[in-house]
Amino acid sequence: MSQPQDDKSTKNAVINPSHPNFELHQDLKLLGDLLEKTLAEQANPKLREHVAHIRTLSQKIHQDPSARGELSDFFGKLPNDEMLPLSRALAQFLTLANIAEQYHKVRLRRRHENDTATLTQDNALERVFADIKDAATSADDLYATLCKLSIELVLTAHPTEVSRRTLIQKYDDISSCLAELSERKLTDSERADALARLEREIVAAWHTNEIRTVRPTPVDEAKWGFATIENTLWQTVPKFVRKLDDLAFHACGKRLPIGAAPVRFASWMGGDRDGNPNVTHSVTNEVITQSRLAAAKLYLQDIGNLRWELSMQECTPEFADSVNHHSEPYRERLRNIRDRLTATVRYLDARLRGERMDSTGVITHTDELLEPLLACHQSLVACGMTQIADGTLLDVIRRVGAFGISMARLDIRQESTRHTEALSAITSYLGLGEYGSWSEASKRAWLVSELASKRPLVSSSVYKAAAAGRLSEVLGEQGDTAQNERVQEVLATFRMLASQPSDALGAYVISMAKNASDILAVMLLQKEAGVSKPLRVVPLFETLDDLGNAADTIDSLLAMPLYKSRIRGHLEIMIGYSDSAKDAGFMAANWAQYRAQEALTAIAKKHGVRLTLFHGRGGSVSRGGAPTHQALYAQPPGSIDGSIRVTEQGEMIRFKFGLPAIAMQTLEIYTAATLKATLLPPPAPKDEWRALMNEMTQVSLGNYRQVVRETPDFVRYLRTVTPELELQLLPLGSRPAKRVASGGVESLRAIPWVFAWTQIRLMLPAWLGTGTALWWALEHDKKPLLETMLSQWPYFHTLIDMLEMVLFKADVDIAHYYESHLTDDKALIELGEVLRARLAVSIEVLLTLKTQSALLSDNSELEKILQLRQSYLMPLHYLQAEIMRRRREYIATHEKAADTPLDQALMVAIAGIATGLRNTG
Repeated sequence: MSQPQDDKSTKNAVINPSHPNFELHQDLKLLGDLLEKTLAEQANPKLREHVAHIRTLSQKIHQDPSARGELSDFFGKLPNDEMLPLSRALAQFLTLANIAEQYHKVRLRRRHENDTATLTQDNALERVFADIKDAATSADDLYATLCKLSIELVLTAHPTEVSRRTLIQKYDDISSCLAELSERKLTDSERADALARLEREIVAAWHTNEIRTVRPTPVDEAKWGFATIENTLWQTVPKFVRKLDDLAFHACGKRLPIGAAPVRFASWMGGDRDGNPNVTHSVTNEVITQSRLAAAKLYLQDIGNLRWELSMQECTPEFADSVNHHSEPYRERLRNIRDRLTATVRYLDARLRGERMDSTGVITHTDELLEPLLACHQSLVACGMTQIADGTLLDVIRRVGAFGISMARLDIRQESTRHTEALSAITSYLGLGEYGSWSEASKRAWLVSELASKRPLVSSSVYKAAAAGRLSEVLGEQGDTAQNERVQEVLATFRMLASQPSDALGAYVISMAKNASDILAVMLLQKEAGVSKPLRVVPLFETLDDLGNAADTIDSLLAMPLYKSRIRGHLEIMIGYSDSAKDAGFMAANWAQYRAQEALTAIAKKHGVRLTLFHGRGGSVSRGGAPTHQALYAQPPGSIDGSIRVTEQGEMIRFKFGLPAIAMQTLEIYTAATLKATLLPPPAPKDEWRALMNEMTQVSLGNYRQVVRETPDFVRYLRTVTPELELQLLPLGSRPAKRVASGGVESLRAIPWVFAWTQIRLMLPAWLGTGTALWWALEHDKKPLLETMLSQWPYFHTLIDMLEMVLFKADVDIAHYYESHLTDDKALIELGEVLRARLAVSIEVLLTLKTQSALLSDNSELEKILQLRQSYLMPLHYLQAEIMRRRREYIATHEKAADTPLDQALMVAIAGIATGLRNTG
């Protein structure tokens, strides 16, 4: 089913000035005109003609689908050397559309901020405070929830994020130019200057290579994350907390505690070693050092500004004593922290250069930053200078609360079997047998005994040898070479963690966690390595079976007095979305995640511990992606009790935090959603809803696995028709596309698995099985019950909304074009027909359920945004298919060809399609 297109191109679209998107269309036209001018003046003259011809054909195809052949013929005759510039031109139009749309959100937000009569997502915090008031929630309950709010956003790298930091800055400058043209009353000369700057930025972007030429390192990815914090969040977070504080005061009559940090940040960039051999202990050490250095430099600027501002003489006697009655007491108190930050910068700089330096005075704990700042605040307030205390000084205090001594606390993630290998090597060395072969009961008993023991299991020389790369000299050979290297790296990582300030570290996440011993093993490895303040150990339950067993696993752990005492009343568990969806399909995984959260919430309540659920969401629907406010409110009641952790990945980081106003909105939406889920939780599912979901997910699971696991030609279809193989070859991220070098779908990482289907617009992971399950329910006369669930149950409503959005983005004609262009294999063609037929059924059943004639008929804004892109997005798909065909032919005829003349064009097309669809995987 092809999706509708505008009857006119974006460039020529006419829209009424009273339409809410009128200004967006004006911006799109302006940017499109300037890009066309750039193409005419800065590129081959034929390029502009090609773009105009393609746009004309796109419009013609809308009226007459048979014209698709003309577009295909045009690309088929295009010389190889014209592929790259044309890919770049189409991708640039889509990028500029994104910039215009993102700025339009900023524009609308500014208008709604002063419109208290209209509560929308643009003023989400005001709306939720109004809802809470209407629900007659007591001011004390609201205030208590505000004080305990703990929202931690975990920035993670994305294997398919290709935009360079250089270009991202140029895109931000383009947005700033749009703001200047829109928000200020400019003179003619000022407007001309702003337009000239805008044109220069577009020309500069055109002449900048948008794709990395080499694969980024984990350190590169971490620096990309740091840039987001430095450029937007460093300034935005204090403004956000100030606004939340004002709302709290008006609603509750009390200010937030001075040390309140409702939002914090963590990172996986440089710490996530699961399936990424490029993340080593030395890389993680470098990233932590870089993160601390970047934060110290920013704090140094903040303290310099504060010392300039706090010139007051009056202070409390206690404060005067602390600075020996200096004539400028606040400046004097801050001078010491300035000097310590200076020493910290020098020390960390030296560490990065591999030089040894005295660590005297180096800041290693957040309290060392907070203590002098809080002392200044307390003295200023006591002396009647509250306005000054609550100015820049309070902003810096809140910044320290959010970011600590580094830009973001670094999580470590490793796969559970790596810890089993390490302990097996140790027990074999000690003559205790092979730990990995023991029963679960034996493992638990031994781990608990060793954790309780005051003596070390092995001497510190084992960890030192691992860090020095000489582990075999101590333990001897324990298996094959690869296994020895893996064990050495695991132990070296724990040794490295022991040398880091605890305030720079977050959680230790265990992927593919299955048993209680997986958690206890990491606790023991930390103890043996000498980690003085152990990282909290967070199991990640991700496959369907592991999600189903998660509650029993945690129940058994909490029954152990030693474990319960070590977690100090706070339990954190990560719910995996990516691998569970790849394992079971969207609906079955989604329901398993919901039930696991319900069960874990009940277990935590049973044992009297506080639970934080860590949601490993991605940008795509099949990986848990959904509008934040909708996604959080769809969680089981009680599972968000003022506390949540959520991953933000790759391109979503840029979309949600790239501009200050958008970052502010994102923080507000997260906070509003968390408050609402805590104080106004959704209803628990009724028994009949739960029973129907159980039945539908069994149908969905069987259908999904029958196709993905049991269809003989499925993997071959994936690798022939989608760019799955190309994704492994191109430098799109630091992590390999596969966990292992060979294997089928089970070995493919979840992100490129989704990405590959998205690129050809089949969107298979998000609907396969789900449509069949809904059809089964309708066939069994369940439509009235489904309609009730849709109207009364936020979880089910969100599930259907996300399915509809992804089905709207799907396009069977484009998917068929890739297939027809890339294979003539009869078996693959027949399989493609089956898959597209199932997609068509999914669309039909959704329209039947919602009693609609077209997808997104009740979401005209999203429909319009996607339509605006079609004149450039559809041709880019056709061009990409042609590039893939020629590239594969080149490889087939050039023995051992590592690179081809079409690699860059393919990467640009991949990035352009991802940009046009606004998510990758």
